[in-house]
Amino acid sequence: MVLSKETKIYRQDVREKGAFLTPQQREDLLKPYLPDPPPTMVSKAPMPRKGMTQPVRSFAIKQLHLFVFTIMHLLFSVYIRIRQTYHVLWNQIFAVLYYHHKAPELIKQDVKNLNRLPGHMSVILELKGEERGTAGVESLMDDLAEISAWCACVGIPMLSVYERTGILKAYLPSTHRTVTSKLHAYFGRNIPSLQVRAPHIPSLLNGGSSEELDHLDSPSGHLSILLLSAEDGRSTLVDLTKTLSEMSQRKKLSPNDISLDLVDAEITESVMGEPDLLVLFGPNVELQGYPPWQVRLTEIFHVQDNTGVGYQIFLRALHSFAKAQMRFGR
Repeated sequence: MVLSKETKIYRQDVREKGAFLTPQQREDLLKPYLPDPPPTMVSKAPMPRKGMTQPVRSFAIKQLHLFVFTIMHLLFSVYIRIRQTYHVLWNQIFAVLYYHHKAPELIKQDVKNLNRLPGHMSVILELKGEERGTAGVESLMDDLAEISAWCACVGIPMLSVYERTGILKAYLPSTHRTVTSKLHAYFGRNIPSLQVRAPHIPSLLNGGSSEELDHLDSPSGHLSILLLSAEDGRSTLVDLTKTLSEMSQRKKLSPNDISLDLVDAEITESVMGEPDLLVLFGPNVELQGYPPWQVRLTEIFHVQDNTGVGYQIFLRALHSFAKAQMRFGR
């Protein structure tokens, strides 16, 4: 209960509009009737931070961490340089010992002891960012032509070339002429029959017409080149899925008829079958959007820190493929 004396004093202060009591007197008047403050609102002195009390120790720990990081970075950089140097020297030794001199006989001699060669070989080439334009396309065609000549020399009948942007498809006749010229440099006049094609694009066979089938009986064999790009990968799977779904909804195809064999047959017909060997000429294993369905059982070969197309990489890939054990999940 509020005492009558304190009530009179408060009302007197109100009548005089706060002139009767000072602020401190008003606080003292009301303080007995206010609840106790909660424990959380009791002010506490802030705890001193460890970094404020021990600045020297904190600075020493930071410097130690920086020193350890610098040492690790230095050691890793030295390791990378040594590894790159080792691989460059090793590739140069192979290049000197197994140089082909554009002679099919020497190339056949290099692979004569292999008990197995791929029937379908695939490679991934890359259009360098600093070489975009006519010079970059010509360099890409020259690499393709070299690989094609090596395949023709060892007797590989099928070569698929993946380039992510698909720029080679726009230069199909030029690519055919470049490969033909390279085959003449290796075989002379007696070159193997050549077919250059791409999915959904008419193929070119030897002289530029797909009707020249008489050249398929060339004594030097036949080489078929398939040009691929990123649109032949996941996009093909998406389109095939949509087509099968629409056929199933329209009752033209039973869901029970959709199997792995059907999908494999459709993809093989629209794009290509599975290659036996996939060779990467880059420094890392990067498929760059390569058609995923076709590499389920493919042997993939690459040489660490390699940066270009070379005959020694091609030869090492064939030797690696011949030694590989195809267990097929067993």
